[in-house]
Amino acid sequence: MLAIRYGASALGLVSEMPSGPGVINENLIADIASKVPPPVATFLLTSKQTAEEIIVQHLKTKTNTLQLVDHLPHHELTKLKEQLQGIKLVQVIHVVDEKSIEEASSVQKYVDALLLDSGNPKLKVKELGGTGRTHNWEISRQIVKEVNLPVFLAGGLNPENAKEAIDFVRPFGLDICSGVRTNNQLDENKLKLFFENVNKIDSGLL
Repeated sequence: MLAIRYGASALGLVSEMPSGPGVINENLIADIASKVPPPVATFLLTSKQTAEEIIVQHLKTKTNTLQLVDHLPHHELTKLKEQLQGIKLVQVIHVVDEKSIEEASSVQKYVDALLLDSGNPKLKVKELGGTGRTHNWEISRQIVKEVNLPVFLAGGLNPENAKEAIDFVRPFGLDICSGVRTNNQLDENKLKLFFENVNKIDSGLL
């Protein structure tokens, strides 16, 4: 409710992950999703890698968007689109190097949006979000230019660097997690400052 009050367009509801902050159980995700007023979107962050597993999660949680934080083969994405019509798919691209541009281009026709983050799915314990690190925004900016989809930017964002991120990358939206948290809890003061700064950018005051 705090996030909505300050102006969030979407809420990320984090299901089971190999690492990172903010994980909540699926019953709580379903409860929150049922109470979020339109037009605020509800994103289920899932690390599952098969359509079958993700569909089971979706039927339980009933969010209107799936944020796929790990790689899914294209045929699995096709299954999701066919079996969950009307549910939006957002594929996370963990920006590691120039290969991320190719990855973004190859997946764009299978999903509704991309989200560029700073994880590393190749580690023994995968990092799939919530790292608090920025990545190479030059690569992110190139992805925004090359794909024909909305692109969200995540990774190490906070009230202080929001303007720089928007000016440089020109994303469709910002996805923020650790930058508005203190001791792994949402921090109202940080949240307030973040939205104040973003609103100043929108109005040309910052």
